[in-house]
Amino acid sequence: MDLYKTIGELRARRDQLARIIAQLEELQVNPNPQPLKRRGRKFMGPKERAEVSKRMKVYWANRAKRQKERATT
Repeated sequence: MDLYKTIGELRARRDQLARIIAQLEELQVNPNPQPLKRRGRKFMGPKERAEVSKRMKVYWANRAKRQKERATT
């Protein structure tokens, strides 16, 4: 058994634990370092909603028209 190798591994592990402890202590002092950004669905205003509604009505009308043409051919 290599005693120097074991001591080196233990010192490396000690240094790693010291870094982890320092990070945890920093979190304890400053529990919310940066505000979290909101993720997920974005909400539209009434004007944007009306524009999307108009676009989708045109889209679905064209799609129904294409399906009708395919069915007759």
